[in-house]
Amino acid sequence: MELELFDAVGATAHWRKEPAQVENATKLIRSSDPQIIAHLGGVSATSGFAVTPDTAMRVSAVFAAVQLLGGAIASIPVSIFRDDPAGRQSINPELWWLLNEQPIGNWTAAAMWEWVMKSICLRGDGFVEIVRRGADVKNLRPHHPDLVSVRRIEDTLIYTVTDETGGVRTLHQDDMLHFPGFGFNGTRSMSVIAHAAFQSIGIALATDALSGSFYANGAAPKHVITTEKEMDEEQVMMLRNEYKAKNAGVGNGGLPLVLTEGLNIREMSMTAGDAQLLESRKFQVIDIARAFGVPPHMIGAQETTSSWGTGIEQLSIGFIRWALQPHINRIRQELNRKLFRRASPFVEHKMDALLAGDTKAEGERNRQAIGGSQGPGYMTINEVRAGLNLPPIAGGDVLYTPAAAAKPKPEPKEEDETTGTTDPQ
Repeated sequence: MELELFDAVGATAHWRKEPAQVENATKLIRSSDPQIIAHLGGVSATSGFAVTPDTAMRVSAVFAAVQLLGGAIASIPVSIFRDDPAGRQSINPELWWLLNEQPIGNWTAAAMWEWVMKSICLRGDGFVEIVRRGADVKNLRPHHPDLVSVRRIEDTLIYTVTDETGGVRTLHQDDMLHFPGFGFNGTRSMSVIAHAAFQSIGIALATDALSGSFYANGAAPKHVITTEKEMDEEQVMMLRNEYKAKNAGVGNGGLPLVLTEGLNIREMSMTAGDAQLLESRKFQVIDIARAFGVPPHMIGAQETTSSWGTGIEQLSIGFIRWALQPHINRIRQELNRKLFRRASPFVEHKMDALLAGDTKAEGERNRQAIGGSQGPGYMTINEVRAGLNLPPIAGGDVLYTPAAAAKPKPEPKEEDETTGTTDPQ
């Protein structure tokens, strides 16, 4: 079934006979992909709130998790190496520029990698088109996942891309970087918000709305007004409306209510429902963090603890190992198989970049690299200095080895003042 979809946030769907349409005033998308239809229509969670990629990003825990993963991936430089008998050689500065600085005219590389991770987290897959000129890669063009439809023909994937003007293009899999998330089935991956965090995000949206309503009414505590006199229904309604006028709304939060005719007002204590709302908001942060695979304390859940150790280095190691490494592996493999299609050359992420800013950890790493613990060094002093943007020094190109350090140095020979000959002593 061919569907004409008009994509916009909050669109109202009007389903008709084939071809079906979803209409609003934004842009036209022609697609028969049911995943795109599901994203546009949105599905309501049990809480009654529709969970879509756009509504999910209004939840602070979701925004923080996506921002954390996207920012971490974007901060890791991608190097390009070639195996050589003399050792690995850094090559292809043009492709390095596309992966680390500017993939295409209107994108920075950091923005592209953040976009890829956001697409993976919210929709399951990220798509970046490889723009070639002959055998050379000239640009990398990111695409919105909702505008890319994937179909499989035997063992080959064919991508149908819809651009902003409604034009449709078909791309072979060799010309599309398809970065999958978890649960890739051969064409698409599982979206976190559609599976693991669906109900949690719906509950978070509901509790946010309930909390907002509470503060919109002046954040006033619940009161009970009592009197020993009888009041008819009209008097009760008048008193209730007067109380609402004085206390409801942010601007009326501090206005006093004057009671006469023996009326008394008593503040009610926090109910079990109020306490449950507060606990629910805390739990949703933890549950959403678990769904995205990030530690809760790294998205603001300060009441949680980490078993990864203390210090930025240990936290970074745990975060890299369990949260980032699966994404990095999938990204690296896709880059290698689409850009090179052979074992060498290859790309590699420089994970040391995540230690930037931790002077103690960086100093300890450099000390170990040059053999500071009396073990063999694996970097020379000048190699370490080059990484710190410092000039080389004389004698700094020799690797430290314990055997060379333990070898006694020859004693200097002294010259006889009278004969001019040396005295071996």
